[in-house]
Amino acid sequence: MTSKRTKLQEDTHFRVLRLLQENPEMSQRELAEAVGVSVGGIHYVLNALIEKGLVKLGNFTAAEDKRRYAYVLTPRGIARKVALTRAFLVRKMEEYEGLKEEIESLQVELDANAEKKLS
Repeated sequence: MTSKRTKLQEDTHFRVLRLLQENPEMSQRELAEAVGVSVGGIHYVLNALIEKGLVKLGNFTAAEDKRRYAYVLTPRGIARKVALTRAFLVRKMEEYEGLKEEIESLQVELDANAEKKLS
């Protein structure tokens, strides 16, 4: 069974990889805001993704500030994103089904209580 911390880490990696695939020139500050973590946290995540060979760092040539970087997904990073997407989707569907059942149960309970009040 996957721990809650591992799921959170996988979700963060998934979101970062997804954002970078769409927009490789995002700054660490922009990534941090989009993912909902600190800039220090996103720096840590990016370094981990680079160390794992999922992301490579390149200069963002269109930027006036040549210190800006582009974070480009490697083929391995794209494959990992696909796997994380699948796992994320399965988890979210399970959560959705659980919430749907809970909502239906609460609706039945509300309806039963409303009928008792009317009788």
